[in-house]
Amino acid sequence: MTDAVNTYPGERLGLPESGPRSIARPGRRIGALLIDWTAAVILSLAFFDYDPFATLVIFAVVQVLFIPTAGGSPGHRILGMRVVRLGGGWVGLWRPLVRTLLLIFVIPAVVWDPDQRGLHDKAAGTVLIRA
Repeated sequence: MTDAVNTYPGERLGLPESGPRSIARPGRRIGALLIDWTAAVILSLAFFDYDPFATLVIFAVVQVLFIPTAGGSPGHRILGMRVVRLGGGWVGLWRPLVRTLLLIFVIPAVVWDPDQRGLHDKAAGTVLIRA
């Protein structure tokens, strides 16, 4: 017996194919990452004479603070996305922390499942959707 083939990312999660609440596509994700990283670099230049470790810490702090309070990082929100808990409800505090720790190691973010969820989102029980 074989499983039904999913026709679009997010189908097996019960998400729509397009529009609000659909899976955020790679272009938006990369754009949000560039916005957030650029902001971290600017802050690092301004306050830490561009210390790469400070840049990484700034990036991580922004992720951990903004996801539970604003529903996503500044880059996510600017590009019309939200990080939500897969089962619904508030994303909480530990999910953004786990997600961010894995995100700064890069590999989990570039390894996706058929629903285009990175390993960092799978481990945290979150999904990045269009707002």
